[in-house]
Amino acid sequence: MDKRTKARELAVQGLYQLDAQGPEVLNRMGDFFVENDPDELVRKLAMDWTKGTWENLAQCDELIVSSTIKWGLSRLCPVDKSILRLSVYQLKFCPDIPHKVVINEAIELAKKFSTDKSPGFVNGVLDAVLKKLVSAVS
Repeated sequence: MDKRTKARELAVQGLYQLDAQGPEVLNRMGDFFVENDPDELVRKLAMDWTKGTWENLAQCDELIVSSTIKWGLSRLCPVDKSILRLSVYQLKFCPDIPHKVVINEAIELAKKFSTDKSPGFVNGVLDAVLKKLVSAVS
């Protein structure tokens, strides 16, 4: 498995934990990453993306909610919410990652960790987010 793909998986798991248990978990996130992957690059990317997403959570959540039709955050499956949060963070704040890669990786995460309908839902939301971000720059 690609190191960046593994880092995304860990970041989604970390964001899920933060959402379920609260921000104090962030102080122990490094231990979780060490337990789950021996590669230093994977752990660094996972930590950077998890912290970055969490620090920009309000902006990410706003983009998600404004890109879903009649879906508040409380209605989203927690796994899908974590995938979307990480992906929106990467679309908005990580210009070194191609948009197509972010969306494709999110769809693969949804296939692996969520329901049968999640990949299509994630794709639709991220397409709408990307259109908002591109039009804001134009």
